[in-house]
Amino acid sequence: MSARFEELAYEPTPKGDISLRRRRDPVLGADVFEIKLDEDFLMSSLFTAGEVALAELALAQLPGERLDVVVGGLGLGYTARAVLDDPRVRSMIVVEALGEVIDWHERGLIPLGAELTADPRCRLVRGDFFAMVEAGDGFDPQDGDRSFDAVIVDIDHAPGHVLHPGHAAFYRPEGLRRLSARLRPGGVFALWSNDPPEEDFIAVLAEVFVEPHARVVAFPNHLQGGEATNTVYLARSSAA
Repeated sequence: MSARFEELAYEPTPKGDISLRRRRDPVLGADVFEIKLDEDFLMSSLFTAGEVALAELALAQLPGERLDVVVGGLGLGYTARAVLDDPRVRSMIVVEALGEVIDWHERGLIPLGAELTADPRCRLVRGDFFAMVEAGDGFDPQDGDRSFDAVIVDIDHAPGHVLHPGHAAFYRPEGLRRLSARLRPGGVFALWSNDPPEEDFIAVLAEVFVEPHARVVAFPNHLQGGEATNTVYLARSSAA
């Protein structure tokens, strides 16, 4: 195997074959870590600005201290670390459907794994985020009735471009209402998307939340040149 490329882990799962690989980028002179599901790229350490902004924009909407946060989707851990970078955060639960990804973090195969697993505020929970919302059983296996100040989600490519057909119901008013029930009054829902803002989805958010809006996050595209963008959707639960 070339020194410029190494497959660090590969596992068949019910969702498809998942792999973690590391490659040397000769232009940047740095290692790039990537997670693939079958032939679909889920995450690359080359592009993390959107994942970091997702957490920062969500938490910036919240006043006060001692914040409790849920992150849907672990990936390479950049959103989770950005949450923990806010000293106001008291606790964070990261819900990840693939136990293999959690295992990679716990074994230190992913660079941020040691940092996340060593932080006492962070708990990695294996579970299907969308199934948890659908069932209404909560995100904390130790306290199913627990509510949170923010729920931050980075799993699908976009509201209209999901990884599995079963996820689609979450992006409809009924699914978002179930999510809203887990937010404290004035709590924040934040969603990452790889696509430009969708006015139809903002209208759906407006049926459930207050102050729904989209923020475009721009960052350099090292592969194709120029600039690339992600979208962060933000909305609040009612304060009443």
